[in-house]
Amino acid sequence: MKVTIQDVNFNADQSLIEFVQNRIHKMEHFFDHVIDVDVFLKVENTSDKENKIMELKVHVPKESIVVTKQCKTFEEAADTACSSAERILKELKEKRRKMA
Repeated sequence: MKVTIQDVNFNADQSLIEFVQNRIHKMEHFFDHVIDVDVFLKVENTSDKENKIMELKVHVPKESIVVTKQCKTFEEAADTACSSAERILKELKEKRRKMA
């Protein structure tokens, strides 16, 4: 699985990139046919404390899943976005299993 990470409006440090990559690679346990994942890390210029946005685009055969989460930290956003994507992938796997 190929993971592409883009940081918007800031420069992500190496530890954040490694954390996001490790968290995303755990998704393979739920669905084997993930082709690639595009990750967009953004910082909104607002006075709101929850200004860290993570957008995941998970590409699987015949479909793409998009999950966007906004939190106080990128680690929290990565965790919640990956959890949501894992839930969607589980549902997709069950749906495809029933159709086969």
